Formats: sequence, C-alpha cells, structure tokens
Amino acid sequence: MPQPIKILIVDDEVNMLESLSEVLRNKGYLVATARNGLEALEKLKEKYFNIAIADLKMPEMGGMELLEVMKERYPQTPLVMLTGYATINSAVDAMKKGAYDYLVKPFSPDKILLIAKKIMEEENLREENRFLRQELEKKGEIITQNQKMRRLKDLMKRVASTQATVLITGETGTGKELVARGIHRGGSRKRNLFVKVNCAALAEGVLESELFGHERGAFTDAYIQRRGRFELADGGTLFLDEIGDIPLATQAKLLRVLQEGEFERVGGEETIKVDVRIVAATNQSLPEAIKEKRFREDLFYRLNVVSIDLPPLRERKEDIPLLAQYFLKKHRVANRRVEGISKKALDQLTSYPWPGNVRELENTMERTIILAKRHLIEEEDLSLPSRNTVSLGNL
Repeated sequence: MPQPIKILIVDDEVNMLESLSEVLRNKGYLVATARNGLEALEKLKEKYFNIAIADLKMPEMGGMELLEVMKERYPQTPLVMLTGYATINSAVDAMKKGAYDYLVKPFSPDKILLIAKKIMEEENLREENRFLRQELEKKGEIITQNQKMRRLKDLMKRVASTQATVLITGETGTGKELVARGIHRGGSRKRNLFVKVNCAALAEGVLESELFGHERGAFTDAYIQRRGRFELADGGTLFLDEIGDIPLATQAKLLRVLQEGEFERVGGEETIKVDVRIVAATNQSLPEAIKEKRFREDLFYRLNVVSIDLPPLRERKEDIPLLAQYFLKKHRVANRRVEGISKKALDQLTSYPWPGNVRELENTMERTIILAKRHLIEEEDLSLPSRNTVSLGNL
C-alpha cells in the first residue's frame, strides 16, 4: 500500500493554519502544524515530511531561518514559502537559497494543491530513478523469501566463485537467465562479457556459425569473416539457453570446446583457443533426451558439473506478493497514477497457478499497470485466465 503524503504547515496566523490544513486534509494529505520555525524543527525531528509550507515572517524563527536549517539537516524535504505582497523580493531571495516555490497571500487553494502534486510527481520520479539505478547495480539478484530459493541463492554464490560449468533446469519463465547472470556477476569474470545464445531459435547451420563463427566464403552469403559467440565471450561467460535443442552434430563440436577449449570457425582451418565459462539452461529432461538418443550423454556430464533446479512459481507462493510489489515499482513509470495493489488482488495473484511462472506474473503486472485507471489495482483489473482455461492449455 502507498504511504500517505505528510505535509508540515508553519504559520503564526491561526486562520491560515486551519484553512490550509482543511484544504490539504480534504485531498487525503496527512497534515501537521507549527506556529514558528522552532516548533517546525521539533516536528521535523520526530518524522519525515514530504513537503513543508512556511510563512516568511514569524516570531522567534521565520521562514528564511527555517530554510537555512532545513537545507542543512533535512534537504530531502522541499520548502514552499508563503509571503505577503510587501515581501515578494524576500521570497524570491528564498528561492535562490533553495526554497522550492513561493505563494503570495491571499492565494487560491488550487495553487497549493498544484504545487503539492508537482512536488510528489518529482519525488516519485526520483524514487523510480533510484530504483532503476539499484536494479542496474544488483541485476541478477533473486527476490525471494522461499526457503528452497534461498538455498539456491547460497549455492549460486558458492558456484560463482569457481569456474565450474553449470546446468540450470526449470520450467519456462522460472528465471534461468537471471540465475545465469547472477553467477556471472558474482564471479571473477564479471568485468568481461556475458554472452547469450538461444539454441532453440536458430537452425542447425546458423547455430554452428553463431557459436563458432565462419570464414569468408564458408557458405553462400558468407561475404566476410565473422567471429562467433565463443570468441566474443573469451574471458567471460557464455550462456547457452535451451541447450536441449542443439542438434547432435553441433553437440559434438560443443563437447570438444568444453574438453579442450578450442575449435575452428566454419570453413576455417585455424584452431582458436578460448577461455570461456559455460552456463547452460533447459526446460527439458536431458536424461530423457539421452534415452531417446537426442542428447549426448558425455556432453550432459560435461555440462552438469553443478546442477541448479529452479522450482515453478506455484511451489513458492509466498514470493508472489513480494514479486508483484517489485514489478509494480519496476513498471510504474508506464502509469504513475498507479500507487499500489489491494489485498484482494494480491490474494488472487497468489491463488493463480502461473503456468508461465515469474515471466507471466511480470507480464500480467505490466499490462495491468498500463491499463489501470485508478490509484489502487483491484482484483477485477488483473484479467487473469480462468483456472479451467489454464488446465485445458496444459493438457
């Protein structure tokens, strides 16, 4: 739930305090009052205020002196100055010294409401920017309070400090790439490239060229020499997504790189040596693929030095409200009107089976935020498929 916006009004005129407080409270703001700057500082000691509004001229400590102290002690709280006609120059001087804005008495209530709205929009934007910066810094961090996922996070940290090949398994949308990136960022190769290849998205000939590169003239349309993903990832990490879809012929060449750290480009004779850490992922059962002769057993053992199996979201329901709030913060930039999500909506999200896992939850939250017409997301805003539809789709 969004936190209520707290405003501190500082004025020695009782009528001004009462009328301004009423206007702001009627719009849902939490209002505290003080009769001078000294009282205001006591209030600021007790709690954080999103906005302060102060008269320029007051006994004991006026608005200008209050501004100077606030800039030093409470710089995160913007101060709006109130002034009479005779002191406009002083108000302008206050803005030069750091006041957010000023209003000349008497003023329309709409003016203070507009200023308050503008301040909060700017604060929300700063918060979103802080959030995005934090995301860039901690990309690869898994959000969870599930015990199994916490153990997997500990395993990730231990594995990241090694050079071991890792095989990540789990249903589509469980966060396999997130885990792979986390392993890369936690290890000694983090300053080098993390290179991803989706093995299911490329035909056999194209995949081989993508992985190992090709020489000029190696095939039709090979007009120039091209380095492959292994060369690009030299010194870093190569993430092979959907490893179970690699054709058998390409599997043999991949096995050689894992064993010897060398290969030739398609159409080439020069042996190229690389130092690459392999992290692979699949939503298939590779042991079953081995039985069906679709996957090499020796390659499986080379890849499966460390195994990380991600549980589906339906088995970590306690994480759903946490993830929903996270995605709300992440995607609020698309619709700043949205401030929170109701308990009933969170309950509905938690009870849904999520066949598409975390990816489906994020897509649902992003769509809901974009289309939302009110401040609080309710259960009717979610538009989740019925359970019958989900179960039929899984048959």
